Amino acid sequence: MNEVGAPGGTASADDEILLADIGRLLDELDPVPDDLVQRVQFALALEDLDVEVARWERLDTLAGVRGSGTGTITFTVSDLTVMINLTKIGKQHRIDGWLVPAGQYGVEVRVAEHGTTSTTADEGGRFVLDNVPRGTTQILVHLGDVTCRRTVVTPTVVL
Repeated sequence: MNEVGAPGGTASADDEILLADIGRLLDELDPVPDDLVQRVQFALALEDLDVEVARWERLDTLAGVRGSGTGTITFTVSDLTVMINLTKIGKQHRIDGWLVPAGQYGVEVRVAEHGTTSTTADEGGRFVLDNVPRGTTQILVHLGDVTCRRTVVTPTVVL
């Protein structure tokens, strides 16, 4: 077999065969997700917002979300914690959430191809979002008032 990268910067026939075999192997073992384009477009829809992205507090809770009708996920960012409990009701979900520190903040749930639903957390930081459809989902929390608004967004969760 020839060395990778034949003289003059062109690939040899053996290189082409090897690269094609590697491509087939990757397609078989780690295929591109069918919904990749949808997920990228969903994430890019936030590109014009000035947002902080929360991080997962505990990754192991995802197994409960996917494997049963209920599950709890906690997200954190600097000075805010967002905890949500998901309850599957038929083909939809109910999201019960709590914000720490507590406050009457605006909360939105975005579901790809289903739009956005909004609510306001009560003074204790509790909020409820009913009839959330299945799909790629993010939660946005709007802190502060219009003059000094800060938005925190969770990583996407597939309900």
